[in-house]
Amino acid sequence: MLKTLKRILIANRGEIAVRAIRSIRELNGESIAVYSTADKNSIHKDIADIAICIGDAPTVKSYLNIPSILSAIEISGADAVYPGYGFLAENPTFAEICEKSNIKFIGPSSDTLKLVGDKAKARQAAERANVPIIPGSPPVDTLEEALTIAKKIGYPVLIKAAAGGGGRGMRVAHNEQELTRLLPVAQREAEANFGDPTVYIEKLIQSPKHIEIQILADEYGNVVYLGDRECSIQRRHQKLLEESPSPYITDEVRKEMGEAAVRFAKEVGFTGAGTVEFIVDKDMNFYFIEMNGRIQVEHPVSEITTGIDIVSWQLKIADGQKLDIKQEDIKQKYHAIEFRINAEDPDTFQPNVGKIERLYLPGGFGVRVDTHIYQGYDIPPYYDSLIAKIIVFGNSREEVITRGKRALKELIIEGVKTTKDFHLKILEDEAFLDGSYTTTHVDEKYLKGEK
Repeated sequence: MLKTLKRILIANRGEIAVRAIRSIRELNGESIAVYSTADKNSIHKDIADIAICIGDAPTVKSYLNIPSILSAIEISGADAVYPGYGFLAENPTFAEICEKSNIKFIGPSSDTLKLVGDKAKARQAAERANVPIIPGSPPVDTLEEALTIAKKIGYPVLIKAAAGGGGRGMRVAHNEQELTRLLPVAQREAEANFGDPTVYIEKLIQSPKHIEIQILADEYGNVVYLGDRECSIQRRHQKLLEESPSPYITDEVRKEMGEAAVRFAKEVGFTGAGTVEFIVDKDMNFYFIEMNGRIQVEHPVSEITTGIDIVSWQLKIADGQKLDIKQEDIKQKYHAIEFRINAEDPDTFQPNVGKIERLYLPGGFGVRVDTHIYQGYDIPPYYDSLIAKIIVFGNSREEVITRGKRALKELIIEGVKTTKDFHLKILEDEAFLDGSYTTTHVDEKYLKGEK
């Protein structure tokens, strides 16, 4: 139960808002939903204890509008804010305002968010914590600096926005000519998306696996990791399917990655629930990519495999409670796969919004559904295309793949196109079945004409 926090405002929407409301209620807290005019019929608004409209549909006028959210906090008397993922979840300015206003930001401190949000500084922290990093550079300002670094570490190289994420502000250069052409492009994109043109150069690890470690850290220096998640099924650097544990890495590597994630979290003074992300090469060497200082979309697979409620622990840690979980007691008891059901054309991944005319959600043993949609719901065009997460679990990967096929075939969504059929293809894909797929698999096979 919560001891000091009583009223918690959820600065988000969709399925993560619903998820937060459930955990707040189970811990005897009051939930306050905020919503835009486009979300007036959203379910999170109706199941919360209090609901407040914070502005018009565009995110800059609602979910990214800090003054409006602060006004909702004041009106409702909230003593804490839960940011979820996306929007203001990793915004250090918002976290700092909350700190100065004596409002508990349910996540790491603003200083920690600033550090981990700057990829160049995060690399330096990883190096101090003895966490393997990809050969690369500090921030580069000039083409001459970039060319010197690239020549030293060898092509191909990745140009990355220091404040970036989600593949934006990122370009691959295979030679000097491409680096010369793409460096200003990446800088402009970084400026446009993140308000910061800073970029750095990194050695490109070709066709890697993307594997991440979920951690929990309290305010007393206790940090644990909750196993790993395999996130290599991606399109254009955006995850589509996640599973835990990874079918690729060994238990020895899994333990090394977990311990590295804990060292990094301690180095940056992290508190709350976070994810340390790595890439793994063909020789099973792993390298730090970044830390996400928030809940991840794919957190359910870690909850299911370990039996630990991550969202509830976010709330309890913010409430000043100590982690009572010992690392040696954490086991990944099951296998789990999460399918992101996006309102997108399954062949092109282009958004496809509209009214859900008919809906049936799968169920049965070993199936969990996290969603905010319902029959008759009109999907607004202003936000992320994620409309549901189908999570299946069981005692073996083979059992879970079979269960996944059954659950996806049971899912009925009419009125809009979704990624359901894409997931059914992946479950028949030979590279997926043998675990050899990498982060480039979807782009190379499904976005370049091969079906």
